[in-house]
Amino acid sequence: MQGRKALNLMFDISLFLRHNFARVWALASEKLSSLEIGYISSVTVTELLSPNVGPHQCPNQIRPSILPGIQKLSLSVDYITDTMVSTISKGLILLTHLELRDAPLIEPRVTFDLTNSGLQQINQHGRLKHLSLVRSQEFVITYFKRVNDLGILLMADKCANMESICLGGFCRVTDTGFKTILHSCSSLYKLKLSHGSQLTDLVFHDIAATSLSLTHVSLRWCNLLSNHAVRSLVCNLGLKVLDLRDCKSLGDEALRAISSLCKLKMLLLDGSDVTDAGIAYLNRGIISSLVSLSVRGCKKLTDKCISALFDGSSKLELQELDLSNLPGLSDNGVLTLAKSRVPISELRMRQCPLIGDTSVMALASMQVEDDRGHGSSLRLLDLYNCGGITPLSFRWLKKPYFPRLRWLGVTGSVNRDIVDALARNRPYLHVACHGEELGTDLWNDSDGLYMHDYEEMDELEQWLQEGEGESDDEEMEDAEDDLLME
Repeated sequence: MQGRKALNLMFDISLFLRHNFARVWALASEKLSSLEIGYISSVTVTELLSPNVGPHQCPNQIRPSILPGIQKLSLSVDYITDTMVSTISKGLILLTHLELRDAPLIEPRVTFDLTNSGLQQINQHGRLKHLSLVRSQEFVITYFKRVNDLGILLMADKCANMESICLGGFCRVTDTGFKTILHSCSSLYKLKLSHGSQLTDLVFHDIAATSLSLTHVSLRWCNLLSNHAVRSLVCNLGLKVLDLRDCKSLGDEALRAISSLCKLKMLLLDGSDVTDAGIAYLNRGIISSLVSLSVRGCKKLTDKCISALFDGSSKLELQELDLSNLPGLSDNGVLTLAKSRVPISELRMRQCPLIGDTSVMALASMQVEDDRGHGSSLRLLDLYNCGGITPLSFRWLKKPYFPRLRWLGVTGSVNRDIVDALARNRPYLHVACHGEELGTDLWNDSDGLYMHDYEEMDELEQWLQEGEGESDDEEMEDAEDDLLME
């Protein structure tokens, strides 16, 4: 109906006792179309969605359908089980999006696990467009060990109209099972596979023969993939997001192939075997379209990769750059980056032992085209555990430098007093000093590009900062002097 608004709900179930939550669940509006729960047990989900059984009800009391209007369901549970999947698939007849993620504390028993039988129950009503089933290794290294190629074949029979599929932790599924998805789901445009320990190049060998037009592909922790897989994948010239993190066998030939993807916006290469020479392929191809690039942990990269990326480039869209954990990156590389005048808003360089005060000074003094002020484009800067950062850097992190900075990562244990003084000096700056990742995990956003919704500094914020500036600056200078004298 034209003008109809979707009703969404997201809340923390841990605030409710089990029987109280059942009452809340029963009060949910029939118009509710989207539900996201951060954590709930699979048993509770099954009980609450089962039409004939409810808390404090007689066995012969029939309960009406629960949440009849739900189209999108996103749950984080203890275990993804056959019973829960079957209950969801049968009970939610309008479901188009299903996202299930579990994080077992112990190895699941057969009654608390997903098997081939459970996969067969998915999409009973044929409306499902987006499916995500992920087993997290957050607490224990475990996988969906009771699902094999047969389970994927049974699921694929009912998923011909699927547009987005995310599968994580299916260690017993081989190329046969994964190829079935590619050849059965002709409308698929988003494919995300992680911890595919038996996934090889053969999955994509004949992908050009399919009618697929993939725009988002993620193949994280698929260690058997090589450059050949990427060469096959790039026949999808419309690719916008390509996540190849922790595919350790990928090298420069993969980058040569990727350079032909003129619509690519996000490229993640963490932990791969690429070199400075390989990075140069991006300059000759896709650097003008990229918005996000991560080469975290690519140990062969040096300062030369910065010039290889940006020399001779103009009108770049790059906003997010992750250069973390690069032993060969030094202040010289950051000086080159600063001279390139790329309007980067998020720069991560954590755990780079050769990055020091010179880098901070260069970024603070960086001028960007069509912008006012020093270092004004940076809104997130992660320098956690960079080996050369001293109290001198903090002089350049004060106002008026980095006027738009909202997130800063530093090693607080080394400069605790000066970090505290900086936090008071800039109350709207989030200072992280315990190694936590800054902001939201943009790389794990399943819907594609994630951009921080930064608020511009308003007049009130300016007034508050200007009013407190003098005393805070003096306090920070005192802290700096104390540390420099030690």
